[in-house]
Amino acid sequence: MAQLGLLDGYRAAVHWRWQDDFAERFPKVIATSHLFDCDRDRLSACGGIAVLDLMLAMLARDHGNELAGAVSEELVVERIREGGERQRIPLQNRLGSSHPKLTQAVVLMEANIEEPLTTDEIAQHVCVSRRQLERIFKQYLNRVPSQYYLELRLNKARQMLLQTSKSIIQIGLSCGFSSGPHFSSAYRNFFGATPREDRNQRRGGSPFELASAPAERG
Repeated sequence: MAQLGLLDGYRAAVHWRWQDDFAERFPKVIATSHLFDCDRDRLSACGGIAVLDLMLAMLARDHGNELAGAVSEELVVERIREGGERQRIPLQNRLGSSHPKLTQAVVLMEANIEEPLTTDEIAQHVCVSRRQLERIFKQYLNRVPSQYYLELRLNKARQMLLQTSKSIIQIGLSCGFSSGPHFSSAYRNFFGATPREDRNQRRGGSPFELASAPAERG
């Protein structure tokens, strides 16, 4: 639909993994991180079970909440999710931890990729000492905060590298690296290849091949 121009000026739910690529290829589409979108006469879901959420929403709209609820019970759906809910699963599920200070710290890191915070600044924001924050990260993630933060930025850089046509230096700067050599060195140390080598080796793969590739090392 986007390739045909049928989504120009409309909201469209796009899977979080492909949002950078989609936004670059279809700048006239309002790409969202919602589970699904119903914008006038255009319906879109981000994929996966969000399609089921969209179907239940359409049932409720056209035939009432009672029928939608009955169908959800038959399908053993715990709850009917709203379209405007964000796609990413709860942070505590992704981290395997429900420690509130850890969750707060990682949320801060994810929100400050281009201009990274220091460990002291993160500790101050979540109201713990630096030493306590380091103990929490070591206990639950087996990493110090700075290491986890670096890996987070590098994984974001790799996602952009493989999904967009932005230059390597642009990607490095947008992920908080002060220079091209700094970015290239950190990238090679973590992934075993320079950004240019990785892009040349893997950029030709299909979206489904890229989606199946490991998002993180270790």
